[in-house]
Amino acid sequence: MSTTALALNPFSLMMEPELVLQTMERSQQLRGLRRHKLRPLDKPLIPYTKEALANRAAFDAAIDAEDLETQADNFLN
Repeated sequence: MSTTALALNPFSLMMEPELVLQTMERSQQLRGLRRHKLRPLDKPLIPYTKEALANRAAFDAAIDAEDLETQADNFLN
C-alpha cells in the first residue's frame, strides 16, 4: 500500500502512531485551527436565586448535623 493510501485510511493510522503524528504535523487544517480554552462548566446555566442558595445551605447543614454513626448503629442492632 502506498503512503498516500495509508495517510487517508483512518484504520491504518490507528495502527501506526508515528504516522499519525507525521500526518497531524503536515495537516494544514489542524494548523489553521484557532486555539482557545472553553470552560462551559465554570458558570451555572441557570442563575441561582438567594432563596435557592439558602435552601441548599439549609439542606447541607441538616445533612451535616445528622449523627450518622448513631443511625448506623441503630440500623445494625
